[in-house]
Amino acid sequence: MNNYYKFLKLICTTAFLCLTFVNQKIAAQNNTNNPPNRDSVLNAAREMIAGLTYCALITMDSTGGISARTMNPFSPDENMNVWMATNKHTRKYFEIKKNPNVTLYYADHSKVDGYVSIKGKAVLVDDMAVKLKMKRDYWSQAFPDFNDLILIKVVPQRLEIIYYKHKLYNAEVTWDPPAVEF
Repeated sequence: MNNYYKFLKLICTTAFLCLTFVNQKIAAQNNTNNPPNRDSVLNAAREMIAGLTYCALITMDSTGGISARTMNPFSPDENMNVWMATNKHTRKYFEIKKNPNVTLYYADHSKVDGYVSIKGKAVLVDDMAVKLKMKRDYWSQAFPDFNDLILIKVVPQRLEIIYYKHKLYNAEVTWDPPAVEF
């Protein structure tokens, strides 16, 4: 009986994935002549990001290796800049100092909503006035004197999104997602 349920689950999962793929193809065909405009892409990205607490910050180390870690960013500002905090002694801090090219990846894989990816330049900000202005409650415990606290400001260069709720699908042939250049 246990194998029967496993098989049934496999069939249902396969059917769901096939239907999702067919829906994406139909939507992509319908959107081919009407690509989404910049404002609709940015508004959809803001909506998806607002529903998430964390993102992945992806950096490159000195050997060309990729590092990813979970971050708790602020919501993007009016220019889609994303701020977050870290410690001056972390690997991400030193990686950003050497190579400011980063990617932020937002997704909730418990839902099949899509994702937002922001490629940009990270700027390390060590201004006490800015730190105090942006202060989060838990920072007092994590960074008692704020001396080891460093802010990371990600200035976007390109934003990509897949968001099924807003019919933002990848292109049919190339699978390129809707994107905005900054």
